[in-house]
Amino acid sequence: MERRRPPQTEEGWYVLHDFRSIDWDAWRDAPERHRSSALEEGVDYLSAAEDAVDAEEGESATFAMLGHKADLLVLHLRPTLSDIDALERGFEQTALAEYTERADSYLSVTEVSGYMSEEFFEDDEEVEDTGMRRYIETRLKPTIPDSEFVSFYPMDKRRGDEDNWYDLPFDERADHLSSHGEIGKEYAGRVTQIISGSIGLDDFEWGVTLFADDPTDVKDLLYEMRFDPSTSRFAEFGRFLSGRRVPPTQLRAFLAGEPIPQDETEHAHHHGESGDHHGTDSHHGDSSGHHHGDSGGSDGHHGGDDGDDEESVRSELEEMGVYAGQPHGEDVHAVVLYSAADPEELYEEVEGLRTNFDHYDTHVKTAVYEPSELADDESETAVVSLWETERAANTAAGFLADLPEIVRQAGDDSDGSWGTMGMFYAVKPEHREDFVDTFEDAGALLADMEGHRKTDLLANLEDENDMFIASRWDSREDAMQFFRSEAFADAVEFGRDVLEKRPRHVFLA
Repeated sequence: MERRRPPQTEEGWYVLHDFRSIDWDAWRDAPERHRSSALEEGVDYLSAAEDAVDAEEGESATFAMLGHKADLLVLHLRPTLSDIDALERGFEQTALAEYTERADSYLSVTEVSGYMSEEFFEDDEEVEDTGMRRYIETRLKPTIPDSEFVSFYPMDKRRGDEDNWYDLPFDERADHLSSHGEIGKEYAGRVTQIISGSIGLDDFEWGVTLFADDPTDVKDLLYEMRFDPSTSRFAEFGRFLSGRRVPPTQLRAFLAGEPIPQDETEHAHHHGESGDHHGTDSHHGDSSGHHHGDSGGSDGHHGGDDGDDEESVRSELEEMGVYAGQPHGEDVHAVVLYSAADPEELYEEVEGLRTNFDHYDTHVKTAVYEPSELADDESETAVVSLWETERAANTAAGFLADLPEIVRQAGDDSDGSWGTMGMFYAVKPEHREDFVDTFEDAGALLADMEGHRKTDLLANLEDENDMFIASRWDSREDAMQFFRSEAFADAVEFGRDVLEKRPRHVFLA
């Protein structure tokens, strides 16, 4: 029996990702003096951790997490497990800890392996390349960058019947990783990574933490790597958690639901009511980022009681390399209603509402999409309204519901179907006919798919190249079968040539 040669490894600092959820009800109900005391102790703890006053060396950072999985991430790197243990217990001693619960955690240790430099592990051998030596040192004792965005995920190497990473010869594994690393080098200066081993320490084999100022750089990097065999054949991923850097001094603003970062001088005027929003339109779960004004874009959902299912679908599509919303770190919410009224008459009504909507900073776009030339007699006109906050989208939905002959709103699953998948495409004018022809071919394929109810192609009444596809299915799994198909993969590849910008696939249920 042949036994494959494992790479040698050398370990550096231990890493703890400590994810916390805030008990928002308890925080709002607490007396002001209790909140002030908790804030003071929380800021002191986080500041001391970032200054590594507890150990001779190390790094720590705090992040506000996006989405439902957690509210805070406190990231610690320390030389020993004893240091990590003391930091964990130290936080539990603060008054702030009383208002939190641990949502998740991940323990690992930084490492370098023989894949990177075999001479590093040879007896009495020194690494002559100064650059390589310095690189190895930064892998073992990394610095947490000041980048705004963080994305963390755990991963394994696949051990399947067909593709088993650990059955490959050492040289073949090393070649895979070398090719994988070449992709990463193209993002140098834009994306920084901390890779840590966790075999025997946690549920997966590695933890990967990526930092960037632009979240799309992280997305683009991971998307490109999906096509590398090291990932496509041999990688298994856990769930992704993403957040934004929060200085400890802005913990009060975070807990008050205020925009972060904010001017420290201005912030000093808000310490009267730590639970108040101080007139902002932001609330827990909403982003304070600005939209980019894309004519065909949306990346949120409106309403619906199935947020966890949405997130699982987004994650599954992401692992398939399919873009599923949340572009550029923004948090745009979509309201989509369908009407049986004449598109031109509907547009006149919508234009009046849109004039009022434009008075609000949170309004991104409202448009009428009419059925394309391929539509049948049962196809409906769609009114799409995009907003920066869910609260504003919900308010707008009330006004939009009064438009003529509204028959339903996306997310109304009273007919037993699985919500609505909305797909927005900005098509290059010279390729519009090609796009429509391809959709017609896809429509014939969809008609034969199990669980498919209806898919319509609609065009913005004001810009025929701004296309919207609405698709309805019997169930989530029926829809996912299509997104896993070769036909959809071919459609994605086709889109690279005919679209002005990346498509956005939006869950509106």
